[in-house]
Amino acid sequence: MKPRRTAAEAGGERVLEGLGVAAGVAIGPAHVYEAGSVAVPDYAIGAEQVEAEQRRFADAVAAARKQIAKLKTKAGALHGSAAEEMGYLLDAYMQMLAGSRLLRGVEKRIAEQRINAERAVESEIEAIAEGFAQMGDAYLAGRGEDIRDVGSRLIRQLTRTPYQTLAQAPAGSVVIAEDLSPADTALLDPKIVGGFATVLGGPEGHTAIMARSLALPAVVGVTGLLAGVRQGEMVIVDGTRGEVTVSPSPATLERAKARQEALRQEQKQLLRVAKLPSITRDGAHIALEANIELPAEVDLAVAAAAEGIGLLRTEFLFMNREAVPDEEEQYRMLRDIVRGMGGKPVTIRTLDIGNDKLIGTDGAAADTVNPALGLRAIRLSLKRRDLLEAQLAAILRAGAHGPVRILLPMITSTVEIQEVRDVLRSVARRLKRRGQRQAEEMPPLGAMIEVPGAALSADALALAAEFFALGTNDLTQYTLAIDRGDEQVAHLYNPLHPAVLRLIQFTVEAALRARIPVSVCGEMASDPRFLPLLLGLGIRDLSMAPVHLLRVKQRLRAIDLDAATRRARTIMEQADPVRIAALLDEFNGGA
Repeated sequence: MKPRRTAAEAGGERVLEGLGVAAGVAIGPAHVYEAGSVAVPDYAIGAEQVEAEQRRFADAVAAARKQIAKLKTKAGALHGSAAEEMGYLLDAYMQMLAGSRLLRGVEKRIAEQRINAERAVESEIEAIAEGFAQMGDAYLAGRGEDIRDVGSRLIRQLTRTPYQTLAQAPAGSVVIAEDLSPADTALLDPKIVGGFATVLGGPEGHTAIMARSLALPAVVGVTGLLAGVRQGEMVIVDGTRGEVTVSPSPATLERAKARQEALRQEQKQLLRVAKLPSITRDGAHIALEANIELPAEVDLAVAAAAEGIGLLRTEFLFMNREAVPDEEEQYRMLRDIVRGMGGKPVTIRTLDIGNDKLIGTDGAAADTVNPALGLRAIRLSLKRRDLLEAQLAAILRAGAHGPVRILLPMITSTVEIQEVRDVLRSVARRLKRRGQRQAEEMPPLGAMIEVPGAALSADALALAAEFFALGTNDLTQYTLAIDRGDEQVAHLYNPLHPAVLRLIQFTVEAALRARIPVSVCGEMASDPRFLPLLLGLGIRDLSMAPVHLLRVKQRLRAIDLDAATRRARTIMEQADPVRIAALLDEFNGGA
């Protein structure tokens, strides 16, 4: 994004826009961190040099593993969820440096293309990361960032380029950088550094997750950042609004300080909200649950008083490693999450990645024309029954430690649900024969409603499924044929488009007729702006990232459900998205 105001227009003050990924306001002198890009040599090698080049690569891998082992020791000193988060991440890095597709791909490129190791690493990293990006999923795109970080470490080892650290950042400073690795971020001390802003990065990357764990205000994706900030220049990083203000005027600085204090007070109020019941102003209970994708986030969900886990993404178990996790490993991880929720329900979504991202393959499917519409999610699980059976067995066993539900992604027909139910019963019988503990009752089997075909056949799906979960992110993208990752059309992404709203309405009404629960677990659930509309349409269960839960509860407690229902009916009579937005905002302004 470009600066919103030029220096001439604002008397020296510049405002750069980016993506706020960790709420809060940081004010201080800029510490411009230039890790320095590494020039990657590119040259051909002879057949007689291949073996030596592969040995050089192996030495770099060994050195990188030692480096990560040292980082794990340092990470142990971090507090709370940041330490656990960093531990999981570094374990994933170790997996990537132990006979993974990445390593095999580099060795293959050296041998077949006869190129130097640095160039082979760069090429393989780009190919893998691009494959993640093509999935059109923010979570998977974030895992592409992890791949790039590991590749950067390998290239630095190969070129013998030393790392520059952030240890010298002055107290009270704000870090400005092209990019920060998750390890860089984890080692930032919130008592010294106020926050950070970067040119690169996204909301689902581990750098963003780490910033939220450390409560460090952060803005990423700020175009022109490094060119627009000098060392020591005063900056304001607003992680809530997604803005970086450079050389603020005295008046702007005072407003930022006032906003900083207001956010502190607001956070104190939100913490008090955690102890209050999740009810509307007229006494209707609305279940507020948490979406999590890593075990470390269980603590955040509990702290936010989540009534359960409405969506546990299991992809973290399968990413950035050499081999598919077996039933026992999956069970242990899921067991710990279920136990951590202390008897509150945990909804576990089965694997939602494509064949081109599945470990244990040679990536032959990576040439799929459109991975988002290919062999992925429930389609992959039903094709690879070994994966599905192991995952269902792990879930059933975890169900012995607390209530669980099973959520199936990308469902389009009742046949898919019935096929999974048959496998689930078979797995339960096998576990019983083995004498292993499992859930006393068969866990409810639910369907993700995230494609128009599922929403339009919701009345039929409601007879086969025991609950629905509306994935509004994908439902909006698929309905409007818009990839939010494509900046040329991202502005057209609009969950208030009447077509999207009618699909949501059709789904909710089908669920209510069939008397099965229906929740929203997409971004609409986490935005207080949409709350009256969702409640008015009949939603009584919302699931969101823990960081949003208290703010949504605060808004919820101020809403009159009858009034919201009347406004939703009026909105559903409209055909113009602009008019719909105006009616919703008018209600929010007056309620």
